[in-house]
Amino acid sequence: MRMKTEMKNFLLALLLLFGPGSVWAQHVTTEVYKKTPTRDLTLKIYTPEGLTEKQRCAAILFFFGGGWSSRNLAQFAPHAEALSRRGMVCFVADYRVKKTDGVEPRVCLSDAKSALRYVRAHAERLHVDTNRIAASGGSAGGHLAAAACYCPGFDDPDDDLSVNCRPTALVLFYPVVDNSGKGYGYERIKSYFPAFSPIENIKDPVPTIFFVGSEDHLIPPALSREFQTRCQKAGGRCDLHIFEGKGHGFLNKEEDRARTLEMATDFLVSIGYADTMN
Repeated sequence: MRMKTEMKNFLLALLLLFGPGSVWAQHVTTEVYKKTPTRDLTLKIYTPEGLTEKQRCAAILFFFGGGWSSRNLAQFAPHAEALSRRGMVCFVADYRVKKTDGVEPRVCLSDAKSALRYVRAHAERLHVDTNRIAASGGSAGGHLAAAACYCPGFDDPDDDLSVNCRPTALVLFYPVVDNSGKGYGYERIKSYFPAFSPIENIKDPVPTIFFVGSEDHLIPPALSREFQTRCQKAGGRCDLHIFEGKGHGFLNKEEDRARTLEMATDFLVSIGYADTMN
């Protein structure tokens, strides 16, 4: 009941922010993208209604946060619903985590890459433009989005590795981009550091928007600025937004969620992924 109330309030806030009408209605389905020893992994798919058979849209895949340990499939449902109304095909991805499946972080990344490959391999049926597939996530989910872009390897051996898993843009909410001792998670991934750490592997950067709080002690703003600097030095666009007085997880507050989604939508419009309002 609380989640339904929060969703209703959030969508009302979006209506006030974005205007009186949305471009698209939506159709919501669920598909299994991968079978694993513990369970089937799914994508919840938000597709704009009224697409023609040959119409292709930009896509975005969302990965929940939770320290590679816990699951929260509802975290990015409001974002997927809002962006599908702006003409994007949106996917909320489930993946294996420590508490549910007993896996370590590198398995989470292999699942994220499998999800991206599934979307690209089924792009025609899913109405997806393969040149415009963004990835997004919060905290550890943001790590998966960035690492799928920048960290080679960590592939599921059962995947068709001829299918590219690299996203073409990133929307990152206080993401874990540095897995060194200065960042987050080093003790859990040190046997495969630095290959697992996005900041250590930036090459051919994709357009990125990055949100972090000034008081985030897990994802320090200094490391966020370093990530931005490395992207820019490599010739990429990285729009960094530091929210004063906010700590880790500020996306969970309704007003911050609405504000960051508005900014993320503007970014996606600027790179030709989301539709403008009528």
